[in-house]
Amino acid sequence: MRQPIATLILSNTARAGLTGFLKTLAREVAADGATVNSALPGLHATALVTPLYAGDRDAAAGIPAGKLGDPADFGRVVAFLCSEPASYLTGAAIQVDGGSYGALL
Repeated sequence: MRQPIATLILSNTARAGLTGFLKTLAREVAADGATVNSALPGLHATALVTPLYAGDRDAAAGIPAGKLGDPADFGRVVAFLCSEPASYLTGAAIQVDGGSYGALL
């Protein structure tokens, strides 16, 4: 997730640093045929998230897709990033969040 989350200062800082590291690494290893990308999840129906929102009809209110993500769908995006068709895709940060991230960049 690219947007900072209120009260999560350490996580916000770590994610920003990791994103910068991955972008730099992608450029350094691209000539060797290696790709480096990141998949940025929004809220997905996982064992950690589901109990937090159980019975909460507003859990997906801020998600344009109108629902929590399916972890299997997230896995398919990651599998694509690891596949041959994605061999020219490097340095990308892919939002997998049902449209929650609203910025242009």
